Amino acid sequence: MAEGIFNGAHDFHIDRLNIIKTLGSPLKDLESRIAPGALHDSAERSDAPKCHPETRIAVQDEVHSWIVHGDGHPQPRKIKWITGPAGTGKTAVMGSLAERCHEEDLLAASFFFASWSASTNRRRKTFFVPTLAYQLALLNEELKTAISDAIERSPVVFEKNLRVQIETLVLEPLREVVARSDLSSWPKVIMIDGLDECEAEQYHDADAGLRGKPAQERSKEKDQLEILQALHDASKEPAFPFRVVIASRPERVIRQFFQLVESHGSLASILVLDEKYNPDADIALFLEAKFAEVGWGRNLGPLWPPAGVIGRLVERASGQFIYAATVVRFVSDSRIGNPHALLDLVLKVEASRSLPTNPFAHLDALYAHILQSSPDPVHSVKWMWIINGSVGRSIDSDLDKTPSAFSLNQFLQSFHGEPEHLLGDLHSLMKVPPPDDIQTPYNFYHKSLFDFLSHPDRSGTLYVNLEAREAFFWLRYFDMLSKKGVVARGFDETRDKLLSDLYFSFNLRFLINPPMAHCFELPDSSVDCPRCRMLTIFLPSSVK
Repeated sequence: MAEGIFNGAHDFHIDRLNIIKTLGSPLKDLESRIAPGALHDSAERSDAPKCHPETRIAVQDEVHSWIVHGDGHPQPRKIKWITGPAGTGKTAVMGSLAERCHEEDLLAASFFFASWSASTNRRRKTFFVPTLAYQLALLNEELKTAISDAIERSPVVFEKNLRVQIETLVLEPLREVVARSDLSSWPKVIMIDGLDECEAEQYHDADAGLRGKPAQERSKEKDQLEILQALHDASKEPAFPFRVVIASRPERVIRQFFQLVESHGSLASILVLDEKYNPDADIALFLEAKFAEVGWGRNLGPLWPPAGVIGRLVERASGQFIYAATVVRFVSDSRIGNPHALLDLVLKVEASRSLPTNPFAHLDALYAHILQSSPDPVHSVKWMWIINGSVGRSIDSDLDKTPSAFSLNQFLQSFHGEPEHLLGDLHSLMKVPPPDDIQTPYNFYHKSLFDFLSHPDRSGTLYVNLEAREAFFWLRYFDMLSKKGVVARGFDETRDKLLSDLYFSFNLRFLINPPMAHCFELPDSSVDCPRCRMLTIFLPSSVK
């Protein structure tokens, strides 16, 4: 037997062996655990929305002033929340502010969450604290050394909860360094956008099935609350020299957290993107500039756009920049018509009167009109749900990368050219890579599209429920498994890799939530059991 570290050892046993992987240095280990796409200037965010020049000036200046000067309160209040409904421009404001702060050496770190059309690590809490710590390590050599030492002392810190992570990777190093540093030259702000888009981190319990119980799923609200609590703890630390700006929709768990913190006097004033900041004037300025670009590019002459059109569109927008942006993309799409005809179509779209209190009535009507331009609107919506991960996200949560449009096309299409057939007129809602691009994923312009599609009262005949999405997904899966699917010639390896990933994820899902006895005895879609619903989709009819 070869000599080794256990040679001659006795009277011990190994209960569990954990092997910690190091990548040459603690900072290399840290770097391997970050979300590069979540940084404000990442390549993944190269097309992210920014405020149009000369718009949202009041909002940006108010937040910028707080970052630089604070709010004059005797007790430092280091957290500020920016909120507002869907489509009011929160991400654009945060993106423009992050660029401004970066240019002025005010930005210490940033994290832009995204739950759709984004890399997996931008959707999970796991990468949050390491990404912030990595950026802070780049600010100061002493701080870099302190963070490296902290990882060396506690190499399993990345498996701890966020409170422990932020204490170990951020606060302890800061305490070592801040006391002997001149903070006047340090950046002043950490910016976090889209917290409401942070998805739940699931911890797979492979033993759950053996105990006869499905693993309990975590909710995204728990993870969002854990992030908020960790940041709030950090903000109370005297050695923490940064202000924190957080932007999100006013979802219940986030709203209740900030209301509680505000009641204790430890939150700077909440900034709500509402009429106070005169969004109508900014939307009008945006539309005038964009329509001028369309007119210049298409030689539409001085009468473009017709008189009064800007005012009518501003009124319909109801403070939602996403409405104006969608109109511009639709009118600019030369594939489906000339700008005059497309603008006339927009103006003729009437909001539904079935929901008189719906604040998104005009946006809904515009979304519905664009989707109806597809040759098969409902089938297009099924494609969009699969592309967005509504079925795959629960199944492929262990896959690291968003699949390319090319791979998804091989999976979803039932005939050559179907992607262009279904999605060719929907470019104002999503980015559709060319057919010969085998790497770029699909990308949707705004989450509000899926808010619309998720509510039958808003989307009407375009609504596709979860069971129908799952049925479509698994029919395509088993068609491909039997090699009935239409796959580009010469790309069998692409199909095999995709099927392998899906097969692994499918089996993993059943390992975590195994079918019960009744699922096999009498699969019944009427039973409130997700495993039954899945089995009724793919079991042969003779078994059903």
